[in-house]
Amino acid sequence: MRSKALAIASAIPLTFAATAALAEYPERPITMVIPFGAGGATDISARTIAKPLGDAVGEALVMSNVTGAGGATGSVAVQNAKADGYKMLFARVGSHTVSPAMKATLPYGLDDFRFVTVYEINPVVCAVRPDSGIETIDDLIAKVEEGGVSYSSSGVGTLLHIAAVMVLDEFGVEDPLNKVTHIPQKGGGAAATAVLNGTTTFVCTNSSALSSFVANDQLKPILVTTAEPVAGFDAPSAADLGKPELEQLVGWTGIAGPADLPDDIAVKWGEWMAEATADPGFVESMESFGSIVELMSPEEASAFIEGQYNTFRALADELGMRIEG
Repeated sequence: MRSKALAIASAIPLTFAATAALAEYPERPITMVIPFGAGGATDISARTIAKPLGDAVGEALVMSNVTGAGGATGSVAVQNAKADGYKMLFARVGSHTVSPAMKATLPYGLDDFRFVTVYEINPVVCAVRPDSGIETIDDLIAKVEEGGVSYSSSGVGTLLHIAAVMVLDEFGVEDPLNKVTHIPQKGGGAAATAVLNGTTTFVCTNSSALSSFVANDQLKPILVTTAEPVAGFDAPSAADLGKPELEQLVGWTGIAGPADLPDDIAVKWGEWMAEATADPGFVESMESFGSIVELMSPEEASAFIEGQYNTFRALADELGMRIEG
């Protein structure tokens, strides 16, 4: 009996020690992988939240753009990372709903990540050069029928790619994949710049990636995929144009870790994100980009992401955009 009591007593300090060790996370800087290039929606969101999030965490956050393959390269880097919370991902609509829906050979699926939260929603805006002669979406469709129209994106199988095709399809363009030329760029910022430089006719991208171009009168918005107007973007909404289906076409940003990220670490991230997204400066900046700050629980985030995946998968199958090889 005495030996059993000693065994129990000796185990107690070990339990306390293990609990204390867990409570010390993080003990060193955390690498935050941004799977898209500088100037795009993901990069803007990540760098805007970096200061309030770093303050909440209490450790340095190392922002690292790991680009390539429509967000897949950076995503795989976190998928294969040790699940200790020291390498986390800014998950994005392109990398975690559009690409899984469109690319059969993608090296990961939604189940390969643990989504801590989705914290930002932003609409898609279609824009052209002010001197393009295109004033409305009807003008754009008319030019498509004439021929010679092109659009830019952040890569094959990204949100920008599927957004342009979805918009054209909704406005009655037959066979949009072959009627309009797709010119991929190296990120959302580069896609907007391609329109500015005259390389492409139009782009459909997230409001945050276009806000500075629109504010400086460098690009003209002709459509926003919302039910209501978006401040700072003088363009009709999808609802105004009688295309409510386009309201499903939105961007989002969230935080994810490897699938086996421990519960205690996930809980800490929830607390940190609640503090960071309540920061007035962060909210003001996001709203100036046309974004909506909306903090989701892990369960809400997973359900939302799966719903987005199903929407884009159905569209990819319908339009023949699914990449099988």
